[in-house]
Amino acid sequence: MDRSLTLRSYWLRFWSFLAGLGMAVFSYLTIDHFFQANFPETIFTGAFCDLNAFFNCDSSAYSSIAHFQGVPLGYWGLVLGILVMVGAVLPSVRLERVNKLLALLNALGVISLFSYSVFFLKSLCLLCSGFYVFSLFNFFLFWKYGLRNDFPGFYGFFRDLVIGSIRPLLVIGVITLMGAYGFHLFYQAKKDAQLGGVATKIVKEFYSLETVKNPSLISPYWTARATEKFEEAPIRIIEYGDFLCSDCLFLFKQLERIKKEYAGQINIAFQFFPLEAKCNDVVDKDKHPGSCDLSYIAAYDPAKFPQIHDEIFRNFEKAKNPEWRLQLAKKYGLEAALNDEKTRELVRQIIETGKEYEKTSDRFPFGIRSTPTIIINNRMIIGTLPYAHLKAIIESLLTEQEKPAAGGSKFLENWVDTRKLKK
Repeated sequence: MDRSLTLRSYWLRFWSFLAGLGMAVFSYLTIDHFFQANFPETIFTGAFCDLNAFFNCDSSAYSSIAHFQGVPLGYWGLVLGILVMVGAVLPSVRLERVNKLLALLNALGVISLFSYSVFFLKSLCLLCSGFYVFSLFNFFLFWKYGLRNDFPGFYGFFRDLVIGSIRPLLVIGVITLMGAYGFHLFYQAKKDAQLGGVATKIVKEFYSLETVKNPSLISPYWTARATEKFEEAPIRIIEYGDFLCSDCLFLFKQLERIKKEYAGQINIAFQFFPLEAKCNDVVDKDKHPGSCDLSYIAAYDPAKFPQIHDEIFRNFEKAKNPEWRLQLAKKYGLEAALNDEKTRELVRQIIETGKEYEKTSDRFPFGIRSTPTIIINNRMIIGTLPYAHLKAIIESLLTEQEKPAAGGSKFLENWVDTRKLKK
């Protein structure tokens, strides 16, 4: 045996163990984030676009590949990390060959996920990035110092690594699937809990909030209308949103369900709040370039607003492209919107209403600072809420089963990334 990662050197075993530990730790953190984002257990923890448009974990937590049947993507990384650590602590020829093959497959998967995040989601989760780094380090170790194949070329690769790994992989696969089924059950339990005890807790927290006034200018751009006057509807939601905010996209999907279920009972006013310094001085940099232009296009013709609003969110990734935005304006005959002073002034006035609220953080001088921020029947929630939580609050407001209680909180901050409760 001329070389081996785990059978010849304690130092190499140490570095292999470290690589596996890093993979396992970051996988655990991504799993934890996934469940916190999609199943928050308090109204004070949610997600909103605030820190950085690119480096955030919201998009990955709510993406279509974040889980399969309730099993988070991070689970598979956790299994790989544990296998690498076991191989370093209890080394064997067969396990090293298995881990070497898995290191290659994992490296290819990491490159694919990185490309998906950067080029499709247009964001990069730092937790995922940590896993990527340790995975590539693990791949380097195995292919630089790991066991050589007994035969050269593709034949040796197939004979020694692939064929030789089938039996242990079958055993590992059975154990892994058992763990995956456990995650599936846990996922279902979390979903059920959202409609049970968690929902009750959310409602109580909602009523503990102090009431706030409606903005002095309620946007004339509504996505749901039950009455002519905004204040006359049983349920009234004011949504400060940004068309290029991934958390706003998540909220859009939840409100789509809410609007259908409570049609005729709910008014929703969309308050433009693009996180782009071009038209919003609350932000010191362009977190979402193009969001101002999208606001102008959507605001130019109030009659077309609901349709344009929905089309933008349903083409969320495309909307980041300047050419797509121009085509959108042309499609609806709104080419003049981008340079119309009247439209710009109205959008500016709507944005300015965010300054009417008290500070929600010592870091920021203005009340409304993040998207989405919603005001439901005069109680403020900063961040996203999953459908189950919104439904619980609305049902309580409609049935008047809960009475408002004087509380010390001015707003509700749902910090964590909620997006893809998926729906």
